[in-house]
Parts: sequence; structure tokens; C-alpha cells
Amino acid sequence: EHDGDFALEHFSIERDHAWLLPYVQKALALRPDMTLFASPWSPPVWMKEPRRYNGGSLRDDPEVHRAYAEYLLRFVRAYRELSVEIAQVHVQNEPNSDQKFPSCLWTGAGMRDFIRDYLGPRFAEADEACEIWAGTIERGVRLGWEEDSWKNHTYKDWAHTILADAEARRYVAGVGYQWNGKGALAETHASWPDLPIIQTENECGDGNNCWDYAFYVFQLMWDYFNHGTVAYVYWNMILPPGGDSTWGWKQNTMITVDADAQAVVYNPEYFVMKHFAHAVQPGAKFLPMRGHHGAFSLL
Repeated sequence: EHDGDFALEHFSIERDHAWLLPYVQKALALRPDMTLFASPWSPPVWMKEPRRYNGGSLRDDPEVHRAYAEYLLRFVRAYRELSVEIAQVHVQNEPNSDQKFPSCLWTGAGMRDFIRDYLGPRFAEADEACEIWAGTIERGVRLGWEEDSWKNHTYKDWAHTILADAEARRYVAGVGYQWNGKGALAETHASWPDLPIIQTENECGDGNNCWDYAFYVFQLMWDYFNHGTVAYVYWNMILPPGGDSTWGWKQNTMITVDADAQAVVYNPEYFVMKHFAHAVQPGAKFLPMRGHHGAFSLL
């Protein structure tokens, strides 16, 4: 956070050495073939307007856009120097949500222009192998004829706006969807059948960790995989009893750990994920089914 540091003379990932990097490095020691993607929640606040972590937008200034593209490139390379390979950069986590935690608002057109004019060319110039993805998009198709519904949060506003621009499209390796972004899955896959899609954040419930919600997660996975999704990301792995997040939202988790009692509970969604993960390895192929066993409905 050094105002006006367009040359990024003060760039550093020192903050990540406290918790994030040791956690990732230990995970890689257990599973070195994991594929990692990065999704920023907020640029440095001096690049934003207003200048705060929660909400705001990237300043409409070419010098800022060039600096942010360089910032993301340096992040990828700083991690690589520590043997942590970032395979994909998704431009923004939930770009259409003004959150009370770190966030940044983008439009589909703004993301398209940033990829086309700044991030894509900078990665190409640097011969950077890390892929650029249009993600992580949390809005989908809003159906109905209520006032202005046809204008907002549709496939057209995000995936189509970005991918229909031929110059932007050549830099985009895939699309990341989460939450209500699932509403745009069918149209995205139909429009761009060869483009990979990943689900970037599982819907995380209310902390009750019940079997009904586990069935809902199973149905989410079925829906994503039947619409061209090549990876599904669960959120959260481990939480304390009650599932309190750092901003007070009770959430589901695969595993509950009571540190005081030294007790571990494997929740229903752990078994949903295990059902897939213990048998399905990277590179496996999805074979859709036809007939009355080919669909799953939550009753």
C-alpha cells in the first residue's frame, strides 16, 4: 500500500508468508500434482475508488490498469520462485458483489477491456504460462419479465460480453462460475462448447451441516458437470463448531474441528466430496448418461 507506486517498487508477498504460503506448501507436499488458481478479492486500495478494501472499483486510469496487470504477473512469479505454481488467474472474485469484506466491482465490459488491453498483452509479452480466466462470476441468468430483469446479470453481460470480443477471447482460457453464476452454465456451454468451465466456490450453507444440504451440493455438482464443468471447488474444508466465518456468517464445512475438546467430526458434505474424489483422478473423462437413470432430482 504505497500510493502512486506505479512501478511497483514496493511490491511484496511478505504478508502471505505468515499463514497462506505454509498452508499451500504443506498441501503440495501431500499432493504435488494439485492445480492451483488465484482469484483476487481486492486490488491494493490506492488503485481503487473509493480507496478501501470493501467494495469500490479499479480506478479508470490506464496507468492504474497497467500497474495492476504487472501486479498480477509479479504475484504469479513470486509464488513460482517458492515452487508454488499458479495455473490460472481469475480476474476478480465475485465482480458484481459489493461486499463488507474485501471486494471490487467490475462490469463485464470492464473485465473484457482489462483482459484485452492490459492483462493479456502483459502476460503474452512476458511469455507467462499462467492462464487468464474470466472469473469468478457469481451472477447468472435472471429469468422473467419483471422490470429491467432482462438487462441485468445475464450470460450476455458477462461471458458473452468478454468472449464475443475476438481480441479478448484469444487471451481467455476458460470461465469460472460460482453461486448464481450457475444460471449461465447452459448458455455458456452451448455457446462455447470447447471452452473449459470450472465451479470456483461451492455454496456454503448455514452451518448446520445437514444431509439435506449435502444432497443439494450433490445436485449442484450434477448440474455443473452436465454443463461442461471440468473442476469443482469446495468451500470450506475445516471450521470450528457452529461454522462461524470471520465475518459472522455460519457456513457448512467438510470437517468440524473442536480445538478445545480435541474432537474431529466428518460432516455429510465430506462424504459427498469423498464419493467423487476418492475414485476420480485428474484427467478423468465425464460420460453423460441417457435414460431415466441419467438425471438426479432433489425431492
